[in-house]
Amino acid sequence: MPVEAGARYNRPLSMKITGIETFVVRMPLVYAGDAPLIGGQARTAIEMLLVRVATDEGITGWGEGFGHRVWPATRTAIEKMVAPLCLGRDPLAIHALMNDLMRALHGAGRSGPVVYALSAIDIALWDIAGKLAGLPLYRLLGGSSRPDLPAYASLLRYGKAAALEPRIAEALARGYRLIKVHEIEPGIIHAARRAAGDDVPLMVDCNCPWTVEEALAMCRALRDLGLAWIEEPVWPPEDHVGLARVRAEGGIPVAAGENVASVSEFRRLFECRALTVAQPSVTKVGGVTELRKVFDVAETFGMRVVPHSAYFGPGLLASIHVCAAQPREVWIERFYCDFAFTPFGAAIDPRGGRIAVPQGPGLGVDPDPDALKRLAIE
Repeated sequence: MPVEAGARYNRPLSMKITGIETFVVRMPLVYAGDAPLIGGQARTAIEMLLVRVATDEGITGWGEGFGHRVWPATRTAIEKMVAPLCLGRDPLAIHALMNDLMRALHGAGRSGPVVYALSAIDIALWDIAGKLAGLPLYRLLGGSSRPDLPAYASLLRYGKAAALEPRIAEALARGYRLIKVHEIEPGIIHAARRAAGDDVPLMVDCNCPWTVEEALAMCRALRDLGLAWIEEPVWPPEDHVGLARVRAEGGIPVAAGENVASVSEFRRLFECRALTVAQPSVTKVGGVTELRKVFDVAETFGMRVVPHSAYFGPGLLASIHVCAAQPREVWIERFYCDFAFTPFGAAIDPRGGRIAVPQGPGLGVDPDPDALKRLAIE
């Protein structure tokens, strides 16, 4: 539902956070034919973890922490560790608050659920800031007016060409001109190229399955496909030196970053020349604040950034806004799947291969309360 588009709040700038709530929704997938897979099992729904930050001025902000299968851990971190430290703080002093939270909680981990929780809070604070200013977030961040951005269809894993090919044809028919697949078998990836055609940029997301030698062997098997990038080919994901070797010797551009939890680690990846494309994830790296920093550091290294944004709420919306604030057009990842309905309606759906930049204040869209109730699982 739109957020009072164009409204400007004439409120005191002295505000306090008065409450933080979490919501978990499960959105059933609508699909024809074979279901996508996760861990070898059919995936029939996707979970989303939302957070609402309330203030004493009546302005609320919405954020999203990395959810999917790990939402119980992220939710616990928000409710038990992060939220108590936020109450009474100024929601507009975003940098000071986030710095204090990171320092206070670093002993619980500099990656994983605590950082996911901090990401959710940060996104919500920026939503509040935009609403108070009466500006869409991308304008608040210094971006010029931009109606939409190119979206790429990020297909889920199907594990067989016969199930994948119809989804690629369907995505192309809907206007997508950028396709990514989550497959690891050379034969299936070759079938994906045939289905997409030679002129459509094709990316392959592997989700960290191989040793460096195995990844290099796979690159040799895929080199003739003209891939736009191969994503996260190496296990473990923090093997920066191994990833740099794949980039240097594999003959295919390398993308990674969704499992990188800090700007400092991205800098190390840039310094060792491990990446062609950096993929920070707003719900895993520290929110809008940290995602902006990754763009800035990447600029100094001449590095391209295409954020990971496999989300369907504030995580996706925040990614769109940060990307829309950049001087050059940035691709937006949209998990290619359909739902009967979601709390954010058409705001998360591309049209003709492009996704709209919300023009309401803040993130531009609040979740529909009726949809939240219908889809809530706890």
